[in-house]
Order: sequence, then C-alpha cells, then structure tokens
Amino acid sequence: MNRLTDKKIILVTRPTRLAELVDRFNTVSQARFYVEHQGADFSDYLREDEAYHRALVEAETVINQIGRAQVVDRGFLPNFVFAPGDTVVTLGQDGLVANTLKYLDGQLVVGVNPDPARWDGKLLPFKVGDLRKVLPEVLKGRRSTMFVSMAKATLNNGQYMYAVNDLFIGPKSHASARYIIRSGEAAETHSSSGVIVSTGMGSTGWFKSLITGAAAVTRTATTVLGRKEGPPLKSARMDVRTEFDWDADYLFFTVREPFPTRTTGSSLVFGRITNESPLLLESQMAEHGVIFSDGIENDFLEFNSGTQASIGLAERKGVLVV
Repeated sequence: MNRLTDKKIILVTRPTRLAELVDRFNTVSQARFYVEHQGADFSDYLREDEAYHRALVEAETVINQIGRAQVVDRGFLPNFVFAPGDTVVTLGQDGLVANTLKYLDGQLVVGVNPDPARWDGKLLPFKVGDLRKVLPEVLKGRRSTMFVSMAKATLNNGQYMYAVNDLFIGPKSHASARYIIRSGEAAETHSSSGVIVSTGMGSTGWFKSLITGAAAVTRTATTVLGRKEGPPLKSARMDVRTEFDWDADYLFFTVREPFPTRTTGSSLVFGRITNESPLLLESQMAEHGVIFSDGIENDFLEFNSGTQASIGLAERKGVLVV
C-alpha cells in the first residue's frame, strides 16, 4: 500500500448513547425496554449509533490509506501517550475536541463531525468526506491552524492538570467547599459550591452560563424581594460580551454561590487571571475536595486540607486545523 506517510494518525472516538446504554444494561433489547418504558423514542438512539459507526468505518478506511491509523476511545486518553509527530483526528461532538486537546502538546487536531444533521459542531469544521483532501494537506503543512489557550492547575505536591474549557475546584458532591482564595493583593476565606476557571474557548459555555445566571438572579431578586433605601439602582442586566478570544493571554475565575458568615467572605468572587497574577487557592476541606477539567469528573486531582493550587495559563497551547 502506497501511503502518504508512515506516521501515526490517531483517531479519537467516543461511545454513542446506545453504546453507553448497552454497557449499562448489557444488551440492545434491554436498553430498548428501558428507554421505551420511559416513554422515549428508541429509534433515535439507533439512528445516531448507525450514523456514527458509518462515519467511523469511513474515517478509519481513509486514514489507513493515508497513514497508520490507531483508534483510541476517549476513556483511554488520560493514560495514552501521544508521539510528537502524531496527527490527531477526533470523531464526535465539540466536547471530544476539548477532551483531546488537553492531553496534547502541539499535535495538530482535525475535528470531524460524524453527523452534521444532528450536531452543529463549532469545533468540527470537517465532515468525514473531507478527510481525503484535508489530511494530505495537513501532513504537508498546507492547512491553516488556530491556537487555543489552556489553563493549568499546579499543586504544591507537584501534580498538575490542564484544561481547554474550564477547571472546577471544589467538592466532589453537593457539599460546601472551604478554602482560602488569593488574587493579587486580595485574599479571603470562602464557603461556596466551588470555583470555575474559564478559558477563551470555554467562554461560550459554562462561563457564559455563570455570568448570565448571576445577572438574571440579581435582576429578578431586586424586583421580587425589594431593596433597602439607598441610591437609585441601575439595571442589573449585564450588557457585556462574555465571550473572549480562544488564544487570549488571560483567564477568568468565578466563585459559585459564595456564602458570607462571620469567618467567610463573598467579595473576591470574580476576576482575571494572567501570568503575572495567578489565582492561588488553599484547601480547608478534610476530604472530597477535587480539581477536574472539561467535565471529566473521573480524572481529577485531590484538593484536601493543606493542598495549595496555583491556577494560571498553561505553558502550551492546543492547535486546531481549520
């Protein structure tokens, strides 16, 4: 076979909803019974699964004609070792691109939409049929790329974690997180439901939700609950652009549901993180404190009593093919 390259092309996949149900219920028939018993349309699960596997077969065939394909399930990414010369193709939704990028160090990522009729795919500029044209151009250095800034949490015990969209620092469950937070010259002891650190790529997701929710609650509560006498209240609507550039040289942190008491404050709840001004956190949780990124809860760092975390921009960036 006359391949274009002998280098590996890593195809990153993820299970469909049907595959996850079969993993839970052992068989398709049992999965069907469960879904239909809940009153849902099981045929939609079948259509999604069939479309994904058609795309998977086609993608793997094309990749093997161009280079050496290696298929890696998303669940194995934390332990998978990527070679410096690998090219990476993700076949899934936008989240799979983010999940993959944080384990890479400069390798190019080609985001492929396996089902354009189902998924919008902001991070998925290509269809499976585009791979025959796009991959050779990537390997020859003829495709444009986009850099993506990442966040990094570094602990005082030497452990670290990268994030493409966001970092969560807080309790494993719905208990309160206790910690000391420092940003610049300001410091405060907190009791909250956790801290979110957002990147430019993540600013269209969790970050936007946090800002929108805070503004809406403030606006509605002011109307419903009333307010004490004081100067005229300006509109609580936040007429600001919450999205910022994917390659921005800063991050934002947001504290969720800070609870003010005699020993905990609620002033240091939002701010910018730069290389010159990292966010510093010290855990006061005896147990169940965690740091995880991009929604992958089972890949986490423990953040318990005495653990200190420095949150800042990562020294490396993700690279997306466009």
